[in-house]
Amino acid sequence: MTQFDWMRWLVRRQNGFNNSPYPEETMKYEQQREQFQREGYAVFERVLEGELLDILRAQCGRMVEREDARLDALGVDVDGITHRGNRYFAGECQRVQPELREMLFSDVMADICRATIGDDAYFFYDQYVVKGAGGGMSFSWHQDSGYVVGNGGPPDHKPYLTCWCTLDDTTIENGTVRVLPFSQVPATRDGIVPHVRQPGTNDLVGWTGDEEGVVVEVPAGSIVAFSSLLLHATGANRTDRMRRVYLAQYSPEVILNPGTKQLRRNAIPVLRNGKQVTFA
Repeated sequence: MTQFDWMRWLVRRQNGFNNSPYPEETMKYEQQREQFQREGYAVFERVLEGELLDILRAQCGRMVEREDARLDALGVDVDGITHRGNRYFAGECQRVQPELREMLFSDVMADICRATIGDDAYFFYDQYVVKGAGGGMSFSWHQDSGYVVGNGGPPDHKPYLTCWCTLDDTTIENGTVRVLPFSQVPATRDGIVPHVRQPGTNDLVGWTGDEEGVVVEVPAGSIVAFSSLLLHATGANRTDRMRRVYLAQYSPEVILNPGTKQLRRNAIPVLRNGKQVTFA
């Protein structure tokens, strides 16, 4: 770190920007930090290449098999937003595949939390989102917070972080993510827009405008990080291979269910006052 960088960090710390005890961590991902605050999303390219990506890939097939077995037990091909063979949303994966915690509580994810939601972060939820080959279904415009509220969660929760982690190169052809930055839909910066459940797909739809959004194509091992208030959607997979993504979500607060005040999902502390407190 140069003398200029050190002095810049000291000034920013004195101004309350970040109270991390480690200046290297404070300065990391500065460009992504500024874009996330301005537009609600940022791209961290190839940060999971190597062992962490290998872990995510190794567990993905097992979670899809678990979903198929679950659908078999229910005697259905559709359950919620999961549609057998077309798209899978396999949740709470780390509870049954603890190997995933190696990635969830890694230094990489701690750094991304610092650069986006700040110095306090809790692991909230994880799931695999997999689109089948040759026509895996699209997913409608929505805010992740819209799903929390639409499925009975608290409407007043603070915006949390979704890390969209690519196991494969993601392209328009295989249904990569599109986003509507805060500058294009300013209302989303301040809160949750109404969502309506769509018959057939069971999607919660939060936007029906004509905007194409920003198409985010990234190589495998990358993370597209976005606020739970950011409108985003994904296209159909028109390729002959599955499109695999792992979602890791982190919240700046413990999220409780309304009424009962019981814990919603998970609340494992990752950062406290900028310092990583949970490790794999």
